[in-house]
Amino acid sequence: MVKRGIAKLPIVVPNNKALEIFQLLSKVNKKIGRMKSEFNHSIVNDSIVSMFSLKESVQSTRIEGTQVTFSDMLEEREDENPSWEKIEVLNYHKALQYGTSSIKNGYPISTRMIKEIHSTLMEQARGTSSSAGEFRKIQNFIGPNNRIEDAVYIPIGANEIDSYMENLEFFINSTPHSSFTKFNKTDGFVFDEESDPIIKAAIVHAQFESIHPFLDGNGRLGRILIVLIAIKEEVIDVPVFFVSEELEKERSRYYDLLNGVRGDNPDWYSWIKFFVISCGRMADSLLNKLKEAEKLATAGLKKCALESERDIWLYTFSDPVTTAARVSKSLKISPATARKGLKTLFEAGLLYTDEFTRRNKKFRNYDLMRILN
Repeated sequence: MVKRGIAKLPIVVPNNKALEIFQLLSKVNKKIGRMKSEFNHSIVNDSIVSMFSLKESVQSTRIEGTQVTFSDMLEEREDENPSWEKIEVLNYHKALQYGTSSIKNGYPISTRMIKEIHSTLMEQARGTSSSAGEFRKIQNFIGPNNRIEDAVYIPIGANEIDSYMENLEFFINSTPHSSFTKFNKTDGFVFDEESDPIIKAAIVHAQFESIHPFLDGNGRLGRILIVLIAIKEEVIDVPVFFVSEELEKERSRYYDLLNGVRGDNPDWYSWIKFFVISCGRMADSLLNKLKEAEKLATAGLKKCALESERDIWLYTFSDPVTTAARVSKSLKISPATARKGLKTLFEAGLLYTDEFTRRNKKFRNYDLMRILN
């Protein structure tokens, strides 16, 4: 049966179900705290953050059906004529960086920011780019084909979007608002605008997806909002709160549970529980990858005799498929020093390059790429 619309925030969950969520949340927050601490003390934190950010961009667009891989993006970074799939990944990466920078500079997560992020997402991408940065003016729907009769969900009307987005904006920024739904004490536990950041991220993501304010790009933007809320609420200091990899592993369940919060009898408990568990898995995965990358970096540094070699080695953690020209430009060293350093790292078994290419030779940090994948 087709579901229609969604209630405004906040939400309510039965008390016994809320208690279960809090018990899960306590364990997950401890994991995220450990992850935050490790990132703050890692010698490769800045480098690895940029790689995790690119990986998130790939995973989030894969949920939408693209086939491009993380390795593809690394191998073809300088592609002058990228496919639409790579454009979508690059746009996501750029939008994520813009949103993160805005939050760091003290801006709230506003409707204006959301529209600007959407414009970046849709630049030269597939879909309805003509309405980039603008809320839809027509009714849309989610379903297996182009027939509204077969829809599994029909969002709110276009005339209601401004009102719903205002409600969402105030909720995100922890500001009371007249539009907030009032519940009786007997209704259950109310997750309001002061909720734990992980809970808030789960609610905001599902609510935004359900409002479906744009003609295209709602899923990608909704997943960016998860990261921005984590930074705004200081769950993390750097943009590594990426859940898309976990969501993509269970794509069907992800979509089903999102659809479950809609309509007249919303099941927020099942969605929030799934999201919190996914965050825990994500924290475990990211922390493990960070530790493995740290071990790799430390072992490699022991094989470097010169400071220039150490700098180049650590640089490959932000550019695992690199060239002498990129190393020279990024580290501000001469091309000759860059070539010599890369060759030394290759001979030490830290990097790989083929012996046939003469120009624009690529050097690959395969050990790191294996960790990140």
